[in-house]
Amino acid sequence: MKTAERMHILVVEDEPILAMDLSDSLEEEGYCVVGVATNGHKALDLFRTRPVDLVLCDIMIKGDWDGIETVRHLTAERPVPVIYLTALTDSDTLERAKQTYPAAYLNKPYQLPSLRTAIELAIHNATMRTPPPAAERDGTGRETLLQINNYLYIKQNYQFIRIDMNDLLYLEADNTYTKLVTTGRKYILRLTLSSILERISQPWLVRIHRSYAININSVESFNDVEVSIGPQLIPLSRSCKDDFMRHFLHR
Repeated sequence: MKTAERMHILVVEDEPILAMDLSDSLEEEGYCVVGVATNGHKALDLFRTRPVDLVLCDIMIKGDWDGIETVRHLTAERPVPVIYLTALTDSDTLERAKQTYPAAYLNKPYQLPSLRTAIELAIHNATMRTPPPAAERDGTGRETLLQINNYLYIKQNYQFIRIDMNDLLYLEADNTYTKLVTTGRKYILRLTLSSILERISQPWLVRIHRSYAININSVESFNDVEVSIGPQLIPLSRSCKDDFMRHFLHR
C-alpha cells in the first residue's frame, strides 16, 4: 500500500519504549505514523507541518500541557479524531477528556484488537461530525464508504484506506459492484454506482454512461461517443452527453 493511501497517525507519548512499540504495531497494521511527540509543543509542531488523520495521545505527558490540553491546541488548529491512551481512570480526568470529544478512551496497557477497533470508530465519529455525513455499508457489513472533506475512506480487510478524491479517475459499475480507479490502483466496492454518486459530493464527478462516472479534471480528449482518460476509452451515452457538456463548458 502506498504511503499516500494509508491513514496518517500522530502519536503523542513520552515513554520511548511505549512509543516505539505503539508505532511499530501501527505500522505493522498498515497505518502510517507521521511522527512521535513527547510533549504538547512538539505535537503541535508536527500537527502543523504533516498530514494527520488521527491522533493517539497519552494524557500524562511531560511539559506545560498534559495530553488533554495538547488535544485542545491541536483541535483549535483543525478538527481531527482523537484517541486517548492512558492509565488514568479517575472521574475528574475522564470529565476533562470528555470536553475534547474524543473518539475513544483506552486504558493502558492497550490491546491491539481494541486499538484497531477504536481507530475505525474514530474515523466513523469524525464523519458523523462532518455535515453532511456520507456513508454506505453493504448488506454484509464488509465494506464501508466514508467521505471527510476531500477524502474518501474505503474499508477493506478491516481497515479504512484513504483516497484523495483528486486522484480518482473514474468509476465503473458492474451490477451491484463498482470499481473505483485512481492514479495508483483500483478498488472494488459492493455498492451500486448510483449509491456511490449519491454520497460523493463533488461537482466534477459526472456520470456519462449508465455504467461510468468520470472525473472531468482527468479528461484528456473526447468526441461524440467516448471520453479518453489515459489509455482508457470510456463510452459517452447520448442521454448523458448534454449534461457532460454543461459541466465541461462551465468549468
